[in-house]
Amino acid sequence: MKYKIVMAGALAALSYSASSFAATDGPEYVSDWWHQSVNVVGSYHTRFGPRLNNDVYLEYEAFAKKDWFDFYGYVDVPKFFGAGNSNDSGIWDKGSPLFMEIEPRFSIDKLTNTDLSFGPFKEWYFANNYIYDMGHNSANRQNTWYMGLGTDIDTHSDVGLSLNVYAKYQWENYGAANENSWDGYRFKVKYFVPITTLWGGNLSYVGFTNFDWGSDLRDKSDASRTSNSIASSHILSLGYDHWHYSFVARWFHNGGQWADGQELNFGNGPFEVKSTGWGYYLVVGYNF
Repeated sequence: MKYKIVMAGALAALSYSASSFAATDGPEYVSDWWHQSVNVVGSYHTRFGPRLNNDVYLEYEAFAKKDWFDFYGYVDVPKFFGAGNSNDSGIWDKGSPLFMEIEPRFSIDKLTNTDLSFGPFKEWYFANNYIYDMGHNSANRQNTWYMGLGTDIDTHSDVGLSLNVYAKYQWENYGAANENSWDGYRFKVKYFVPITTLWGGNLSYVGFTNFDWGSDLRDKSDASRTSNSIASSHILSLGYDHWHYSFVARWFHNGGQWADGQELNFGNGPFEVKSTGWGYYLVVGYNF
């Protein structure tokens, strides 16, 4: 279905928590620099499409930072456990069998052996954000590449902060009118705040916000689409050497560039677009 864009972009913010809880003095891991986990994720009222969506799915997640290479990514298997609402479809019922997002960044400072830091800007990166939804045909597939410039900010504290700004090239987009074109921009901010120790683990607040603007989608289609959208995630994460648990509250504004409040009909009767509001996630994962 065209509106099946349900995967948790919010979970990209967990890149900080995934690395923070891989304790160096704890039990051994497969790699000392490639941190990874397998997660079970339950989502409720996600708003990447025009209808509210619920899903329970399996996820592989990875985070790495070594020399000039900075990486975060995940691969989801939608509706892996067969649970979801009537709008949900996935690997077992002719929905998308796979959704992935990766965010590789390459240090310009280290690759050029040049210190480009100034003021609060510690390091500069060639930043990328690639999203792929396999779908079961081209009308149910997404293929998007954001590319641009990124930096880490020196907060003079334990708070982690990074910024990235991208231009977007849109290949497939669920049959939307902006396919195969340069189409807009994204500003991404990530922040990580350690809070306290709790029940023998580390409690942290993780934030992740995407501001998308400058798209031609509304001009190329109709009033049901928008030229901008916002997705802002707010995460409480409790981490141990191997296990981690997270609660995510995510605010959507025109999620998936669908105009909130518009009336649509995909052949099964009219409905109101609900692309602005809160969505929620629960995550249980094992780091290895």
